[in-house]
Amino acid sequence: MIYDYLQRGVLAGVVAGLAYGLYVAVVANPLSEYLHDAGHGHGDHGHDDHSHEHGHAHEHAEHAVSETTTALVSIGSGVLWAIFLGGLFAIALYFLEPALPGPDGVKAYVLAGAGFVTVSATPWLVLPPAAPGAEQLYTIDMRLAIYVGLVALGAIVSATAILAYRRTAPRQPALRVVAAAVPIVAVAAVLPLATPTIVTHPELSGDLVSAYQALAVLSQAAVWALLAGSFNALRRRAEPSADASDSHEALTASP
Repeated sequence: MIYDYLQRGVLAGVVAGLAYGLYVAVVANPLSEYLHDAGHGHGDHGHDDHSHEHGHAHEHAEHAVSETTTALVSIGSGVLWAIFLGGLFAIALYFLEPALPGPDGVKAYVLAGAGFVTVSATPWLVLPPAAPGAEQLYTIDMRLAIYVGLVALGAIVSATAILAYRRTAPRQPALRVVAAAVPIVAVAAVLPLATPTIVTHPELSGDLVSAYQALAVLSQAAVWALLAGSFNALRRRAEPSADASDSHEALTASP
């Protein structure tokens, strides 16, 4: 049984990963390149034209190779990330499905929402997506430790929201949604105010940084939604086959 869940989760991860890889190739990488050039253009106004022309050809060739390599690595990493999430999603759904509210199809989306809050949304309140040229307050090891702690906090927030929904009167669906939203909204409001600014972008305008971070948030939310939707589609596709197999076994077993 768990193998079936894991298989569907990995396949759902492939679907989400291919879509995310396409997004990275078409939107994310060009946007990152634009922000990189914008940041360097802001800081290079003092250079003279002669030195710029002297190294232009050499820098252009190196830049083209680096850009292609970076694009391939980022696309491949995005696909592998989605497949990894798909496997974790399937295993978590297998064990947590009885505790999730709603019918089977809705449970997958509830878990996907909890996964997004846990892995992305809560950590990004303190460690937002860093655009090219960002300055970091802490070292990589320190930021990794903070991220792990924020993932744990996100898991607690998600569990609290689901528990609040289940504990509220079933005949009041609007009140149940409000109860589930309270811990999420509270953390979203308090956490940024209670923590220092770790990531800054001194060479980029606030609008560009906001657009970059908003796209990063939306893309990860889309990955989780695609995981849930693809998993449900694969499960619905497998159910008629399972029913037909059970009927065939019952007929062959009858005298």
